[in-house]
Amino acid sequence: MSSAPRRPARHLTRRLLQLYVGLALYGASSAFLVRAGLGLDPWDVFHQGLAERTGWSIGTVSVAVGALVLLLWVPLRQRPGLGTLSNVFAVGLSMDATVAVLPDVHGALAQGALLTTGIVLNGVATGLYISARFGPGPRDGLMTGLHRRTGRSVRLVRTGIELTVLAAGFLLGGTAGIGTLAYALAIGPLSQLFLRVFALPDPPRFPAAAPVAGSAHPPKPAPTPTGTAPRR
Repeated sequence: MSSAPRRPARHLTRRLLQLYVGLALYGASSAFLVRAGLGLDPWDVFHQGLAERTGWSIGTVSVAVGALVLLLWVPLRQRPGLGTLSNVFAVGLSMDATVAVLPDVHGALAQGALLTTGIVLNGVATGLYISARFGPGPRDGLMTGLHRRTGRSVRLVRTGIELTVLAAGFLLGGTAGIGTLAYALAIGPLSQLFLRVFALPDPPRFPAAAPVAGSAHPPKPAPTPTGTAPRR
């Protein structure tokens, strides 16, 4: 029996595996930054600040904020995918679970090691779940939606959003520091690297089945070459 029908299934399985492993590692990497105590990425500074004010866990706040941000997609006419909806819940749950088992660390060396591990792991996680191609996270979708509606550059929109949530989170009591700066400088190159590492090949294309002899729909004759490549 031909294995051709199984190949798309394997491709989908790998995409789903990358998606959920990536989201779980993303939450875990954020927990590493929390325990390092040297500063979080801008959104987690905001989440931590809200957690300090509400008494909720930082992961619960992350889920709630993700859901609220997703509502902002409606006027922006953004469409969520499986990865978008999964991102809302999986990252926060993984973050809380990792915080619960990861002990506090003390001393500059231990804190620096945990911070470095968290940032690198975040880059790995980003490469995994984005390469799965199941749709952006709610916060990235907000960025791209505002970019389309306002005509401003992605860089400007992202910077504006992250500075806003960073300032709000800091005022609420979130931790911003050397770790925040290190994350901002390192995450771009790391994400680019791991997006290449975990890039998935396009799913295989299979030729259409040959028509049965005597069929009412015989194959169409091949078009006369025009010297230009066909459009797909």
